[in-house]
Amino acid sequence: MALDPTRFDELLKLAKHSAVHLEMRDGYMRSDPAFIQWQAGEVLDPAALWPQWYELVGEAVSRGVVVRRARIVSEPLSDYVQFEHAITEGLNLAAGEDVRWLSRRQATDLALPGNDFWLFDGKLVLVNHFDGDGEPTAPELVDDPAVTELCATAFAAVWERGVPHATYTPAR
Repeated sequence: MALDPTRFDELLKLAKHSAVHLEMRDGYMRSDPAFIQWQAGEVLDPAALWPQWYELVGEAVSRGVVVRRARIVSEPLSDYVQFEHAITEGLNLAAGEDVRWLSRRQATDLALPGNDFWLFDGKLVLVNHFDGDGEPTAPELVDDPAVTELCATAFAAVWERGVPHATYTPAR
């Protein structure tokens, strides 16, 4: 079966054991209406805004797939990462993900890939490419063992050092 890198839902549905996500940018999709609403001071309801995420992640977790997300962030946090932090409990954790945060200062000695990624079952990497403004561009699927190993090792190192969301307090 040919896999479409733009169909994250299909990739997660095929995962059998794990789906891990490493985020390393300080800003994404500043055009996102939810981010704009949050910046304007509106209180967001993640369940109403992203019901498909709850369904997709919840289904994977119910099949025994461990879904983890690690974020390497600059501190003080950018406005976009503050937004991510604000919605993490109601969106990511509520959907069934486990999330950790790592200050960029604590990641200096880690070998990291050049792009954010999802790694499925340690064998398939969905590379997320973004333009300079954080808008997504064409994603890429990679199954090269050297790339999957780099991504697996990088994620494990960040996860080990990362602070669980429940206890992470961003530096000011």
